[in-house]
Amino acid sequence: MAGPATVTMSATLAADEALARRRRAGEQVITMTSGEIGLPVHPVLRRVLAESAGQNAYGPVAGGSALREAAAGYWRRRGLDTDPGLVVAGPGSKPLLFALLLAIGGDTVVPVPGWVSYAAQARLAGGQPIGVPIRPGEGGVPDPVALREVVTRARAAGRDPRCVVVTVPDNPTGTVAHDGTLRELGEAARELGLVIVSDEIYGDLVFDAAAPAVSPARFAPERTVTTTGLTKNLALGGWRTGVARLPANDLGRDLRTALVGVASQIWSSPAAPVQSAAAYAFSEPSELTAHLGASRRLHEAVIRAVAGRLVAAGALLAPVRATCYLYPDLEPLRARIARRHDVHTGDGLTRLLLDRYGIGVLPASAFGERAEPLRLRLATSRLYGDTDEQRWAALAADDPPSLPWIRSVVDRIEEVVADLAGPADPYPR
Repeated sequence: MAGPATVTMSATLAADEALARRRRAGEQVITMTSGEIGLPVHPVLRRVLAESAGQNAYGPVAGGSALREAAAGYWRRRGLDTDPGLVVAGPGSKPLLFALLLAIGGDTVVPVPGWVSYAAQARLAGGQPIGVPIRPGEGGVPDPVALREVVTRARAAGRDPRCVVVTVPDNPTGTVAHDGTLRELGEAARELGLVIVSDEIYGDLVFDAAAPAVSPARFAPERTVTTTGLTKNLALGGWRTGVARLPANDLGRDLRTALVGVASQIWSSPAAPVQSAAAYAFSEPSELTAHLGASRRLHEAVIRAVAGRLVAAGALLAPVRATCYLYPDLEPLRARIARRHDVHTGDGLTRLLLDRYGIGVLPASAFGERAEPLRLRLATSRLYGDTDEQRWAALAADDPPSLPWIRSVVDRIEEVVADLAGPADPYPR
């Protein structure tokens, strides 16, 4: 009998814990590892949650009708007609994604690079991850041409790929796949009989509100499951709430039955007080849409400030359109870094940044790439302040990077990158 899948701790969470230990020991560290959004909870959500604290019954496994109706309305306003009966809520989009992989079964196609937990969840669900590279500048979505080739070869070798997971917008790159690529993805999934599981947790964090990210459900509605939550847009990671939208056909109804079955055995039902707050948030009242707009402006301003320093130092970086992530490639600095520090891999560069400079980032290998590339994932969402007073000030500022506590970190990053590579070789080969 096969033993349980061997899965290590999430790279983001493990790095966060290591940095927290260093901070408790009195070390000065800059945390750029996880996507924890370092912003305060909006007062109206605090009030709704407090008023709902007396709700202590389990409730429906799929979530209460108020939450499912609100989530359906959220998707309808984005052009996706949604039946509340085909919405399933859970304690975060992360467990919902895992439950979906359990419900679908088989092997899972994942983008490379891709979020750290996709491959691990595929193994925990009893299958194997099948990596497919992205197109340049279009993170989160496997190249549809390569997808066909890889899935065909995998099936010929006896593998059983049944779904492809995509991230729109993307973590780790902060980019957004083009509409044409998503259309090709839908066509490929239809030909290959794959379910598309679209992780859209960052959907509300596209900087240009006039050019939102497009869900693959627009192009393959009959076989696309979408998931989202409030962890990123409203900084409610600790409240753990997420929702999944299933296709309005036999596939969707069968998946709902299987998904609710899994949920009934793992989490029974989402937390009732949090459901009330989530229902209010998904209805998108004006005070929360304004708060979200301020958050987007803050994310973009700080991302642009840090990106400018990296590019000026010689790093390669695809234009970031959303999220709080940067995925710079320091390959142009490889020779100088190797000469100065005897570091030759992204993993080694990550260790050097932490041990020598006190900056915590993640290497490309955490996202499914090889260890050699000098690519890193930087999250800027923890740079907005150490107190709620500073964070509210950052949200309200016309120029957040000019605030002393943000400017000091951005300047430190500039100093570190300059010292990391040292002076340019006046006689390059």
